[in-house]
Amino acid sequence: MKSEPNVYSIKDLQHDGETIWDGVRNYQARNFLRSMELGDLVFFYHSNSNPPGIAGLGKITGINLHDPSQFDVQSKYYDPQSHPDKPRWQTVKLGFLDEFPTLLPLDELRRQFNPDDLWVVRRGNRLSVTPVPESVALQILKLSKTSSI
Repeated sequence: MKSEPNVYSIKDLQHDGETIWDGVRNYQARNFLRSMELGDLVFFYHSNSNPPGIAGLGKITGINLHDPSQFDVQSKYYDPQSHPDKPRWQTVKLGFLDEFPTLLPLDELRRQFNPDDLWVVRRGNRLSVTPVPESVALQILKLSKTSSI
């Protein structure tokens, strides 16, 4: 899951304990959110930072939630075509697990993984939510030198 750290960072998640991952307005990313299960681990990626990279780990603590921002006319994520009886946007609740000792930068991820294995290294990838195969996730955890799980 990607977020700009000036909008919502791993430290914000640590402070809050958990959050609703609202505002996703891409159908493919939404479908990835829909496929998540309770307890799934999530890499928290800082985008549009210097450098961008994986900052830590989260855990899915709630699934199949209606994104409340779609109904909020004051939200930049408001969707006038979405209605409470037929919402278009679902989301998850994300809990904090761990902040990596150091950011795992995008340049290192590009050296270690190809775009088919880790979508975040794809040029032009703008999805805020992408799947990570278990074998790749285990390699990322080794690179991060974390012992969270």
